[in-house]
Amino acid sequence: MGVSASQQAELSLLLSIGLAMLLGGAIGLEREASDKPAGLRTHMLVAGAAALVVALSDVMVQRFNTELGAQLVRSDPVRVMEAVITGVSFLGAGTIIRRGPERQVEGLTTAASLLLATAVGVCVALSQFLLAAGVTVMALVTLRLVGRVARGIR
Repeated sequence: MGVSASQQAELSLLLSIGLAMLLGGAIGLEREASDKPAGLRTHMLVAGAAALVVALSDVMVQRFNTELGAQLVRSDPVRVMEAVITGVSFLGAGTIIRRGPERQVEGLTTAASLLLATAVGVCVALSQFLLAAGVTVMALVTLRLVGRVARGIR
């Protein structure tokens, strides 16, 4: 019993989502090591969710084009991106808090890293694997090395 074309497509999407989660996890691992509010699991889930939503939007358009005809179904990829970014921005806002007697703002970098993990997930969903891996490395350099420089300046 062989694997159908549909099942192969689903397995390919699962692999892509898994890759997005691994790359998001790399960013989250740094946040976890820095004892930040959103760590490994959160970043993995955000990147995976972004990849899944983008991939599903493509699957939906293909399915309805087949069933209803290309004239009836149109897709606006910008709207899909807006929905993903809006959802994650709401999640990121929950990591931002004011603390201490000076009412310092904390969590902005974590919120930004969640947004970046989202973009990494979108990259993977769009088969931009090199871009996704490169951005992940750049994020890790920014979070780890630039963070040390910023602390040294203060």
